[in-house]
Amino acid sequence: MRSISILGATGSVGEQTIDLIRRNAADWKVVALTANSNVAGLAAAAREFGAQVAVVADERRLGDLREALAGSGIEAAAGRAALCEAAARPVDMTVAAIVGCAGLGPVMAAIEQGGTIALANKEALVSAGEVMTAAVARHGATLLPTDSEHNAIFQCLQGGRIGDVRSITLTASGGPLRLVEDLSSVTPEQAVAHPNWDMGAKISVDSATMFNKGLELIEAHHLFPVGLDRIRIVVHPQSVIHSMVEYRDGSTLAQLGPSDMRVPIASCLAWPARMDTPMAPLDLPAIGELSFFRPDEARFPATRLAREAAQAGGAAPAVLNAANEVAVAAFLDRKIAFSRIAVLVESVLDQGELPAAPRTLEEVLRVDEDARRRATRILEPA
Repeated sequence: MRSISILGATGSVGEQTIDLIRRNAADWKVVALTANSNVAGLAAAAREFGAQVAVVADERRLGDLREALAGSGIEAAAGRAALCEAAARPVDMTVAAIVGCAGLGPVMAAIEQGGTIALANKEALVSAGEVMTAAVARHGATLLPTDSEHNAIFQCLQGGRIGDVRSITLTASGGPLRLVEDLSSVTPEQAVAHPNWDMGAKISVDSATMFNKGLELIEAHHLFPVGLDRIRIVVHPQSVIHSMVEYRDGSTLAQLGPSDMRVPIASCLAWPARMDTPMAPLDLPAIGELSFFRPDEARFPATRLAREAAQAGGAAPAVLNAANEVAVAAFLDRKIAFSRIAVLVESVLDQGELPAAPRTLEEVLRVDEDARRRATRILEPA
């Protein structure tokens, strides 16, 4: 039996992880579960698996969580410090699925306890790539990429050498708006209606703007150091091929699978072996054909902005990520138009000299806070 903690247990990735754990309950002991504010879902999962501790990020919900766990013997806690304490508990596997910069502290705490981290929080490497990778090396931790694209690359590299890689191709579905002509009138409901994937609102909007793919490009740059010029993006609407790796001999390996996060999650949970999932095998004749297009960076400039931020290095990726989080929240609150998301991010990046490259997690968080203030100031007159 292996021990596991799930950070972000009530989100999309967390719920699908729990589904797999439920199907293989004899193999796992759940130590810690966390959620942002979904007390009912968190308490139900903690009771089901007999977790040691359940943590809600929203401190105002601590009383509700204690009430929901009354008589269970499960420890209840709340707040940022409690999230990090839970993440620091020694376990064999930590699934890091807290969305956004809120996950940085818990991810670092999990790294520092030296276990294996199934990383679904892309912001950890986007905002704090050098800091996080240095901590992984220092503490002897293992990072397993859980995003479907990065997990696909990871699988395609098994048995290969990074020095033999000619290029890496990240595939993008293009999101729900690829063929929509007037992006200025897009509603939040349209933006979150992804045709292939079931994701939370923020990630769904990122997919619609292509910022999701831009963030993934930066993440891939840290996970697979082949050089930014060798990491490409291709729009693949069917979402059957999740990424590809081309080797120096001309061979290209691709990982194919259904559009369901349980496949890459299972890859991490069972690594280096495999485990059963409830997914039906691909029926390629029924799919019929696979198509590929170059990204339209005139209409969707997010991938260009992300590549430029990665090339600039230093604090630029953290600024890009923070500004995007502010912009997406404003769009979901109907304060700005969909077409203004990328404009706002670019405006923040262009606001004078960027801060120095952060060397610690605390410095990353200061860069993040400063970028959020800048983005908010730009929003205020709108």
